[in-house]
Order: sequence, then structure tokens, then C-alpha cells
Amino acid sequence: MAPTDTELLSHAIAEARAGRATGGIPIGAALIVDGEVLATGHNKRVQLDSPILHGETDCLAAAGRLPASVYARATMVTTLSPCDMCTGAILLYGIPRVIIGENTTFYGGEDYLRQRGVEVTVLDDPECIELMREFIAAEPALWNEDIGEDA
Repeated sequence: MAPTDTELLSHAIAEARAGRATGGIPIGAALIVDGEVLATGHNKRVQLDSPILHGETDCLAAAGRLPASVYARATMVTTLSPCDMCTGAILLYGIPRVIIGENTTFYGGEDYLRQRGVEVTVLDDPECIELMREFIAAEPALWNEDIGEDA
């Protein structure tokens, strides 16, 4: 039996928790292909002093180079609505489905994904919401930096 969206989200949540435990931003992602976890990743902007390693881009990097036929069968699972950069990466590689843990604390490019034919599912997961709310309250300047805003 295929895993549920909530079961798939658990892999991204584990990554978000790992990222926060190492002083980073609690956003995680998983790339699922044919029901199997191909790669996971989390936001490593703080840990690696990188302007581009968000959860989704770190996950794609962990997956390595893949043929278009693999991306065409993939689902990107992310704990938070993807920013414009991560939205672009999803579109660039033709990933047809995205599962989002929550979009309450940040509403990213999901409307654009839908406009471009991507199936988007938002789970409104309480754990994802709480992870981000706690983080934003504790480190508002770091959060603003992550989303490209001044404090």
C-alpha cells in the first residue's frame, strides 16, 4: 500500500527538526519517487553560510543528478510553502506534485505552481505550524533574513 501524504510528510518533519537541532531554520523536505524516499534535506543556510540551501534545494542536491523521467514521477514534500526560489526549482525539474505541511506562517509560490499545472496539497499540519511559530518567535531576524526581508 502506498504511504499517505501524512506519512510522507513525516520524513520532511524529521529533517526540519534536525535542522533546528543544529542551529538552523526548521524547514525540511523529501523527494518521493514511486512511493519511496529518494532524498531528504533541510534548510542549511545558517550551518553552511549558504544563501540558497533551503529545505527543497538541499533535498534536490542530496538526490543528485537525475533524468527528467525520474522527476516526472516525483513528489516534493516540504514542511513549509515553498519560496520563489524553491518554487522555481520544482518547476525547472518538472516535479508534478508538491505536498506542503503548512502555509500559515509563510505563503509562498503555491498559487504559481498550481497555475503551471503542479498538483499542490496543503496538509495544515499542526506540528509544522508549531515548529515555525516557535522558531519565528525565537529568532525573528534570522527568519526575516531567510525570506529576504529586513527586520
